[in-house]
Order: sequence, then C-alpha cells, then structure tokens
Amino acid sequence: MKYGDNSLKALKGPDRVRKRPAVIFGSDGIEGCRHSVFEILSNSIDEAREGYGNEITVRVYADKSVEISDKGRGIPIDYNSREEKYNWELAFCTLYAGGKYDNNSGDNYSFALGLNGLGLCATQFSAEYMEVVADNGKYCYSLRFEKGYNTTGNDKGFIRTRTSGVTGTTIRWRPDLAVFTDINITPDYFDDILRRQAVVNDGLRFVLESEQADDNWSTKTYCYQNGIADYLREVAGDTLFTLPQVWEAERRGRDREDKDEYRVKLKAALAFSNTVRVIEHYHNSSWLEYGGAPDKAMRAALVSQVDGFIKQSGKYNKGESKVTFADIEDCMIFISNNFSTQTSYENQTKKSVTNRFIAEAMTDWLRHQIEVYFLENKDDASRICAQVLVNKRSRENAESTRLNLKKKLSGTIDMTNRVGKFVDCRSKDLSLRELYIVEGDSALGAVKTARNAEFQAVIPIRGKILNCLKSGYDKIFKNDIITDLIKVMGGGVEVQKHVKDIHAFNIDNFRWNKVIICTDADVDGFQIRTLVLTML
Repeated sequence: MKYGDNSLKALKGPDRVRKRPAVIFGSDGIEGCRHSVFEILSNSIDEAREGYGNEITVRVYADKSVEISDKGRGIPIDYNSREEKYNWELAFCTLYAGGKYDNNSGDNYSFALGLNGLGLCATQFSAEYMEVVADNGKYCYSLRFEKGYNTTGNDKGFIRTRTSGVTGTTIRWRPDLAVFTDINITPDYFDDILRRQAVVNDGLRFVLESEQADDNWSTKTYCYQNGIADYLREVAGDTLFTLPQVWEAERRGRDREDKDEYRVKLKAALAFSNTVRVIEHYHNSSWLEYGGAPDKAMRAALVSQVDGFIKQSGKYNKGESKVTFADIEDCMIFISNNFSTQTSYENQTKKSVTNRFIAEAMTDWLRHQIEVYFLENKDDASRICAQVLVNKRSRENAESTRLNLKKKLSGTIDMTNRVGKFVDCRSKDLSLRELYIVEGDSALGAVKTARNAEFQAVIPIRGKILNCLKSGYDKIFKNDIITDLIKVMGGGVEVQKHVKDIHAFNIDNFRWNKVIICTDADVDGFQIRTLVLTML
C-alpha cells in the first residue's frame, strides 16, 4: 500500500488501549495484566485513605476473573451536568477523565494513588467483561461492559435501584486474552501487593479470597496497625543490632519557582542488621520499584552522616577511602512511606518518583534525623559505623582478590608467570596450535615424546579435578589445576551470578585451534574427562 495522506489513522474508543496496552500498563504480558488489577485496587485504597471504609476485599475466581469491593462512597455513575455526560461514560469509557486532578487544592484525594484518570477506563477497555455495582447511600447502580462497550441494555447505560444500606463499589472483570498474552495472575502477586498496601496504609484491612479447585474458598487477611514500624520488626525478627527508628515530618515546597507549592508527608523506618537487608520506598501507596527521588535522598543522607561520624571518631585508617552506600546497605533495613499532593511519576506504572522538591526535602530531613540519632545514641552509631567499615574493607579485599585473579587468569605466560609442567609448542599460528590435556606425569612423558613439537603443546593434570557443577566460584578459582588450565588456554571465563567480571570471556584471546582431552580408556579416565568437560 502506498504511503500518503490517507495512511494515517486515529484509534478510537476501546482500541486506544486494546491495540496498544503496553502504553498504559507497561506491558502486554502478565506484568501489564497485573498492573490492571492494581489500577482498580488503587481507587479503593484512595477512598479508604480519605476516610471512607476500612476494609477492601479482593476475590480471585478460578476462571481468572477478579473482583474488588470497598466500602467507600461509590463511584459516581449518574448524569454530570458540567460535562453533559453520564459519569459512567467519564469514569469507564473516557481516558484522562477523573476526580483527582485538583488534589493539591485539599478538597478531595489530597494524597491519591490514582492520578491520571487512565487506570479504571484502561482496565475496562482491556477486559473481556466488567460488571460494576456502585452504592452511594441513596441509589445502587449496576452496569456491565463487554470488550470495552456498555452492554447494560438501556438508554441510560445503568440500572438504578434503592440503596442497599451499605455504600461502596464492587467491580468484577476478567482481563481479555485478546489484549494480554497471559492473564494467569499467580497467587504470589496478590499476596505481595496486598501485603505491601497493608504496610503503607496503617490500619487498613485487606481480605484476599481465592477460589480453589474443589469450589471451596481460602481466605487471608492483611493489616499492619502501625504500618512500616510493624513491618520493619516483622522482617527483621531478632537480627537487629540497633533499635528501630521511625521518623515523620511534613514539608511544603515547589519543584520550580514558577510551579505551584504542594505538601509532602515524609515517614521512614530505619534499623541495622547483620543478616537482613531490606530497602523499600513507597509514595502515595505505590511501591517505587525503581526508587527515584526518595532513593537518591536516602543514599545521599546516609553516606554523608555515616562518613562524617567515622571521620569524627577517627576510625578511618590513614589514606583510607570513604565509605560508599554499598557498604551501608549491606547491613541496613530502610523503609520510606511518603505522600504528596502533587506527584511526578516516571510513567503510568508509578514505579519511580521524579519530583525535585521531594528529593531535596527528604535529603535535608534525613540528614538532620540521622545526625540527631547519632548524637543521642553514640553506642548505636559506633556499632553501625564499625559494621559499615567491616563491610567496606571486606568489599575492598574481595575487589583486590578479584583483580588479582583476573590478572592471574588473563596474563600472558612468560618466565615470571609460567605454569608448571606445561610444554608449549613452537608455532604462534593460532590456526595450527593444539593443546593436549593429559592425565598425569607419565602421560605427559609419552605424549611429549610422540607429539609434533611444532604445533602440539601438552599440559598434565593431577588426578580428578574439582566438580565445578557442585562448587562455588570462590572454591573453583582457588583450585590451582583449574586456574592453570584457564591461564594456558586463554580467553578468560564467563560467570553468571554474584561475581563481577572475574575476567570477561573473549574468544579472540583463546590461544588454540584445538583442545584435546587425552585420558586413559578406563573408568577413572572417563571421570577425569567428564570433570574437565564440566569445568569448560
């Protein structure tokens, strides 16, 4: 088809989400499907935070549909004279329509998790069906959508009856497999998200009901009466070597001189443990998986104050470098739970906050709180800084060992760095060079005599080498036979986890055209050959 003036088209109605779900939900896979659940849950949380209802129920059905019920004021459904539309059209069928745009005014939803007027509508558009019941204390409204369109079956688009006497909203829907590649949301997601929301919404009760294969239901409840303080004690158990600290404050400011002023509520819980490491940031109830402003503030404040205390105490060795955040986080539990009336999220998935004022305010506040804490609790401060120094020196020793090992594995073989009993060949032509790995000194003598010394080299190994499949990297690279083999072969090594760049593998640095494993034709020989292959 020729590209021209008629080639452009505008998506309309549900297609704006159904054809491009990743734009709203961050993915068209299971991650996006999960986020659609969070969008509905967040509206119920916002109602509870405004003081309407103290319990939210999530039901997960065997057919992959989800139902969320709250005891809030009920989503407005009826006619909106200002917009000259029914509210259900605005809430469920219009992107960028909602009641949380003026939250900085202090009237409604001051610290809302919902923000952009996208989540509810986008979830409805991406659903196979959605059934809604909303009770505002005067009337109870029922309506149904299918594939993004209202199918309730009357002119108004809803059925209105007398109130049931209990206000709130119940929404049941099934994510559409025509939109998402996967809608099988596993129980661990619901467990994780409801636990996190209970942590950051003090006293709010979440009930998870799951339909089982035998038509029975399992029920689990989540509630942290004291929020992040209770959560910190739960994750730490009896591992703490300092008492937990919980700090709160409120600040007002703006991201730029010409921008509106807004409020920020700051709350953080801090403790130190040798065995448990947890760092979590939340903003307006959203878990900031990528951190953003609060994470930058925490890092700057902690490094500044810990480094300052170590200098004042004279604990640094002469010429020693200062501590880094990596040294502090190795023994720290830190949870922040902040709220603001104006929030700049990185995107609709709300995994990072970018507000400049939040970063500045939180940095100054944390620096002050930690400084006061250290002054009033010198024993705790000394214990913390002593452990941080242990972490730092251990890290530096590990780094030194890593660099030495990298040099050992990658260095050229010469008179000062030779491998015992390795017999090289004369040729430097990589297309010809062959390396024979032989079993023991007697085999070395036999192969050395029979080889062509022009292009065939020999290295012996003593007995059965380490089983690398069942050994950690530390043990593997302390084995002289293995490190000698790697050094002779060249090319470095490639490791996958917990070890940074022992020596990046590069096949161009390999010194041989062929490597021949030459062992006895008996059980021991077969085992040695297998162990060498496993190492390779």
